[in-house]
Amino acid sequence: MSGRPPTEEAASGTGLDPGIAARLKRNPDGLVPAVVQQHDTGEVLMLAWMDDEALARTLRTRAGTYWSRSRGEYWVKGATSGNVQRVVSVALDCDGDTLLVKVDQAGGACHTGDRTCFDADPLPLDGTGGPR
Repeated sequence: MSGRPPTEEAASGTGLDPGIAARLKRNPDGLVPAVVQQHDTGEVLMLAWMDDEALARTLRTRAGTYWSRSRGEYWVKGATSGNVQRVVSVALDCDGDTLLVKVDQAGGACHTGDRTCFDADPLPLDGTGGPR
């Protein structure tokens, strides 16, 4: 597999509502970034990528389903780790180029096992480059 999702033409049978599909502004690889947030705390858990098929699967099953750029395949969050995401809501931003996926996250959201993908490396705000 090439690492790119199926083309938009090939994905026309995804089951994604045509009105939603028409609003999506995809990158050249046919993907839209999905910011994943814990629904009740607002905690940002991770950033993932979706194409029409991944979004259709997520909306249909309420399981966070994404396109893995590194593996070149779809993945359901928690299918192997058990750290599943139950999708509570999905929203498209005003430009149609980013999705906000609110979930109930069981266990760590990051592939490293951390609660979020943003736990490990906070950057300094003082401009020195050193830890704060």
